[in-house]
Amino acid sequence: MMPLTMAREGESNIIKKVGGKEETRKFLANLGFVSGGEVTVISHVNGNVIVNIKDSRVAIGKDMANRIMV
Repeated sequence: MMPLTMAREGESNIIKKVGGKEETRKFLANLGFVSGGEVTVISHVNGNVIVNIKDSRVAIGKDMANRIMV
């Protein structure tokens, strides 16, 4: 298991765990970041991550991306 920030660009990953406070987990779940979900990193920009999840392109900050384990 590794944080989403360490995933390679273009590689499809399965989300194993989403950490953080309850409100953070709910926010990420609403974006589609749930255990068992598939996520593909499009690019890394200054530690922030742009991903494809559920047919949507989402940008998340480094702090949030570090809470998502793949």
